[in-house]
Amino acid sequence: MIEKRKILSSGYSPVLKIFWLSIGMLLTGVGMVGIVVPGLPTTIFMILAAGCFFRSSAKMYNWVIRHPFFGNHVLQFKEGRGMPKKAKYCSLATMWAFIFFAVFVGLPGSLVWIKSFIVLSGSVGTFYILKQPNL
Repeated sequence: MIEKRKILSSGYSPVLKIFWLSIGMLLTGVGMVGIVVPGLPTTIFMILAAGCFFRSSAKMYNWVIRHPFFGNHVLQFKEGRGMPKKAKYCSLATMWAFIFFAVFVGLPGSLVWIKSFIVLSGSVGTFYILKQPNL
């Protein structure tokens, strides 16, 4: 558990703390939906939420890292230990399935620059995932 004063005395103004807390709560909500909706990842949203809570709320940060369902994954990522090989393959397969759906089905043909941005973002995400060490 991290000390409350370490987070809250981080030099952020009250407005920024409210901003980070709000973004963290939004990401937590999406992550919770990902628990029950197949194809929507939970862990990445909780990692992002933990980063937001680290800047705003010690109580919420500790809740994320101690959660029995995803807390261990968040801590492994935070400590740089990587991710399981199976999780890498599942996340890449899911990510690229949604990218192909968005590019070929979800978007009209005239939005080439948006499609290019989506594929480029997916490529960056793929490189980042593959760069993570295997557990």
